[in-house]
Amino acid sequence: LQPALAVPAPRVGIASVNQLSQPLPKPYDETANADAAVAAALKKARATRKRLLIDLGGNWCADCRILAGVMEEPALKRFIDKHFVVVTVDVGRFDKNLQIPARYGVTKRLEGVPAILAVDPRTNKLLNAGRISALADARSMSPQALADWLAQWAA
Repeated sequence: LQPALAVPAPRVGIASVNQLSQPLPKPYDETANADAAVAAALKKARATRKRLLIDLGGNWCADCRILAGVMEEPALKRFIDKHFVVVTVDVGRFDKNLQIPARYGVTKRLEGVPAILAVDPRTNKLLNAGRISALADARSMSPQALADWLAQWAA
């Protein structure tokens, strides 16, 4: 189900992921305490009345790094900062921090990364069940398509 009143996505200033600044970001802290990071992000999302985006992935993953690069594009970064609190969680090679998706009912092996959990912080419920791996092939999507997908979960 898509939210009834999705916020329009901003226009991204690049047409292709090939135009992203290099090197691509490495957004996942492999030594972070994922439970503490998600708890802090959830608290911040509640306090600021923003949606929580939990980005599950790894720095080895090109699609994860492409998504991180697109999210740094100025128009999309402003949009994300306005509507979301984002926390990145390193899942290793699908063998680490899997208690995070399990909290939201995702107990089967992740179909790919990046896997995005869009969470309503008031209820701590997953909004995009069944669609968490929609961006796992980010390299084949346009930056605008990535922005459009993220925007549908904005409040």
